[in-house]
Amino acid sequence: MIPTLEWLPEGVNFLDQTKLPLEETYVLATDYKQVAVVIRDMIVRGAPAIGVAAAMGVALGIERSTATTLDALTAEVAIIAKTLAETRPTAVNLFWGIDEVRGLYNSLAAKGAPIAEIKLAVIARACQMYDEDIAACQKMGAFGAPLLPMQGTVLTHCNAGALATCGYGTALGVIRAAIEQGHKIDVFADETRPFLQGARLTAWELMKDDIKTTVLCDNMAAALMRQGRIQAVIVGSDRIAANGDVANKIGTYGVSILAHEHGIPFYVAAPWSTVDMATANGDLIPIEQRDAREVTHSNGRQMTPDGVGIENPAFDVTPAKYVTAIITERGVLHAPYAESIRAMANAARS
Repeated sequence: MIPTLEWLPEGVNFLDQTKLPLEETYVLATDYKQVAVVIRDMIVRGAPAIGVAAAMGVALGIERSTATTLDALTAEVAIIAKTLAETRPTAVNLFWGIDEVRGLYNSLAAKGAPIAEIKLAVIARACQMYDEDIAACQKMGAFGAPLLPMQGTVLTHCNAGALATCGYGTALGVIRAAIEQGHKIDVFADETRPFLQGARLTAWELMKDDIKTTVLCDNMAAALMRQGRIQAVIVGSDRIAANGDVANKIGTYGVSILAHEHGIPFYVAAPWSTVDMATANGDLIPIEQRDAREVTHSNGRQMTPDGVGIENPAFDVTPAKYVTAIITERGVLHAPYAESIRAMANAARS
């Protein structure tokens, strides 16, 4: 398992994904404000990893608090949660991670539990979420592997692998599981401009696993699909609306249209925590706008004229009609997604 993040006595330790693939270095966050910076600056990234990082950030803030009364600590927890919630708006897992730990805190505080006991409990819950994420990815892999071809090439966009989770990965976890089951699969990884998560991260982690990987410029997929060189597409997601619309890294929408036009299955792999039942459709998903410098510069070198306008949305939304199946740790969802998602949610409650 690639150690994306880890709870340590000193704080939360993060693999610095901005330095990959050339440097494997770590950033230690010793308070919740530093965790917020790590999330916002994409030192850690990927919806599942962001969710667990946020949970650990809340737990770290509570553990390091010097409050001596529950009232004072409760006020501080509200500030901690707000700070972390403002880092990246699109990934619903961020809010899920915050709410999991904050909910446990509120429950224990309502019972008048001692502060020392609360601190131990929230740390335990955040660490449990780390283990649960790895288990969920492995279940996704088991459910999704049979959907991939026994032999051929799979295209992926961005990084939905071990680096985007606590280990194993969502979309790349399905690819890993298929190979473990004997599928003869190699991978095309889109560069994923402008931040190059595919070129830097997906290629790096798949090569570490000796999975044959070829990096593509983002505008090459159509030509290769037409040549019959791509048998399936699989991506992750940062938020899935109740109707099955999927928010993922910018460029995913275009890939889904190309796959549809060429009769290629387009799969989405994401944990159930990515499904947002409170968001009716993709038009309601907030899209993060990132710094123009990610577009204007590459490796610190300016690539565009001074003063030119820049658009840098981090995500786009793929309509449910282009999604062949959604793979979760609870099973595989098929259209009509509004019905299958609701049925899966109801089954979990019963």
